[in-house]
Amino acid sequence: MKSLLSIASLSLLFIACGSSQKSKTTNTKVADPSVYAATITQDDLKTALYTFASDAFEGRETGAEGQKKAINFLKEHYIQYGVPAAKKDGNYFQNVPLQLQSKPDVALTINGKALKNLEDFVSINPMETSQLQAGEIVNLGYGIQDDAFSNYGTIDIKDKVVFFINGEPKNADGTYVISGTKAASKWSNFREEFALKRDLALEKGAKAVLYYNPDVFAMAALRYGTSSGRMSLVSTDKNMFYFLVNTQTVKALFNKDITSYDTSFKNETITTTLDLDYTNNSKALASENVAAIIRGSEKPDEYVIVSAHLDHEGVKNGEVYNGADDDGSGTVAVLEIAEAFAKAKKDGHGPKRSMVFLNVTGEEKGLLGSRHYTDNDPIFPLANTVANLNIDMIGRIDPKRKEGDRNYIYLIGSDKLSTELHEISEKANTKYTNVELDYTYNNENDPNRFYYRSDHYNFAKNNIPVIFYFNGTHDDYHRPSDTPDKIEYDLLENRARLVFYTAWELANRDERIKVDKGE
Repeated sequence: MKSLLSIASLSLLFIACGSSQKSKTTNTKVADPSVYAATITQDDLKTALYTFASDAFEGRETGAEGQKKAINFLKEHYIQYGVPAAKKDGNYFQNVPLQLQSKPDVALTINGKALKNLEDFVSINPMETSQLQAGEIVNLGYGIQDDAFSNYGTIDIKDKVVFFINGEPKNADGTYVISGTKAASKWSNFREEFALKRDLALEKGAKAVLYYNPDVFAMAALRYGTSSGRMSLVSTDKNMFYFLVNTQTVKALFNKDITSYDTSFKNETITTTLDLDYTNNSKALASENVAAIIRGSEKPDEYVIVSAHLDHEGVKNGEVYNGADDDGSGTVAVLEIAEAFAKAKKDGHGPKRSMVFLNVTGEEKGLLGSRHYTDNDPIFPLANTVANLNIDMIGRIDPKRKEGDRNYIYLIGSDKLSTELHEISEKANTKYTNVELDYTYNNENDPNRFYYRSDHYNFAKNNIPVIFYFNGTHDDYHRPSDTPDKIEYDLLENRARLVFYTAWELANRDERIKVDKGE
């Protein structure tokens, strides 16, 4: 792991239509999902995981040979189960173009002052080798556009260099202008504002962004400014530089430091001289997601996605990081769930909606495979995606959990976007699996921020209801000791069955679940 179901449901039964399309007579068949859930077994999960998380797969490092073995292992299982490829061309693999980051060579001069890379600024968005000159910069204050407050107004920033700072405006009484309360909005949420403000400037056509956030500059310089093998998606926008800047750059622009703006400030255009010379030293890297599908019988253009990440940490200092729990457990669970749905379809009880089984790459590198799927190349329209059930670490017990049943699972996000999704999850569990559902990490104030740290988040940010299934961390988390012999296979079986039952209801209920809490 890197770092959300119908009140009027008629239970988890549905009626399958007769096979003859010519006949108007419907053969009534009662489908009992427990028949197919029973095919998800400890023995099958264990057999698959002892291979998938073995030394032979070399820790499944993104883009490395072990990861190639992993995707072929998944493909072979989908073929064996009779689950077709999701892509129209019959290819189970979705290419995810990545790049290995190397520190770019950047020369930046503002008003005659030569600034130092990694001391005064750091490049966040890899660009193609190019140059940029500008005679003015638009100061956008906080860089916000919201119904309650906007720095943009009617100003046109197309092809311009813009500057903004972190945070958001406050009233004189200390309340935030946007929320009207003491609670900050998404515009100053540490994990959201970085991308929100960037994407808004990009949408409006900015040529470059200078973002001032001194609290995170040192961390960003370490992350983005070294040739440490960090991976990123190959940028699909080659049109906007994005720099995090430090105090010296701000002083070069304004002859003073800036820490905040009052509510009256919106924007201003200042005359300046900016010269930029940028050389990209990154190297291309190929990786792949794996996607399979069972087409829906009645609503094939609506999709329920069950996902897990296939990658892990690879080999470090000669030791294989097997990633049995993270996320071998989720990966083999997806395979077993796919097999169960395939058996149901073979018996004439295929899902009404399409079931998509998505194994993503690059999760450990920053949710890259799922972000590529949602942001760059969705195989199926996001607007038609009903829900994402994401499985990331479901084979172990959290040693920090001192109370409660060992037969538990942390659920994260089930109630964030859809009330129905949460209710369906609860009812499926009560009827079939009796797992103790623990919502500890679903708390908005959870300091671990797990909601933002696995692949479901890339679906949730697109207003797609999600559930993240998670057993918590343990002493073997991200260590070579995360091995298959430490998995609690009875728990893995029951947790995988819970996901299956929830997916079954989502796929077969009459009405698509509603998004009633989205923005």
